[in-house]
Amino acid sequence: MRRSPARLVIALSVAAALAVFVIYTAVAGAGTPQIQPSDLARHQDEVLLVGKVVRQSGDAHSSAGLHFVLRNVKGHLRARANVVYHGTVPDLFDIGREVVVTGTLRSGVFVANTDSLSTKCPSKYLPAKKKT
Repeated sequence: MRRSPARLVIALSVAAALAVFVIYTAVAGAGTPQIQPSDLARHQDEVLLVGKVVRQSGDAHSSAGLHFVLRNVKGHLRARANVVYHGTVPDLFDIGREVVVTGTLRSGVFVANTDSLSTKCPSKYLPAKKKT
């Protein structure tokens, strides 16, 4: 008894669609560049800014917002970016913490999108513990 080739055609079609999706996401990525403060001046559109917090002041829920300064994580460690942010602040946000925030550069200040601030988990980047 022979089975209908319809199942095979459907399975191959689904596999092909998945393959196209995987290739597209690998090549196109998220679509928003991820940059450090030293590269910020070259981007006028929306970016993901990554850096270490070196200074902070203000309140994210006030009209003036939370102001903080980010430095590069790697490379030009003297490069800085002034950031203004409104919204929820992660519990782990603090000086010395590596953060990611989405927004645009306006008149020399990075204006972050509301609620776009997140911290990177430091334990994720520590070397694995050696077994003794």
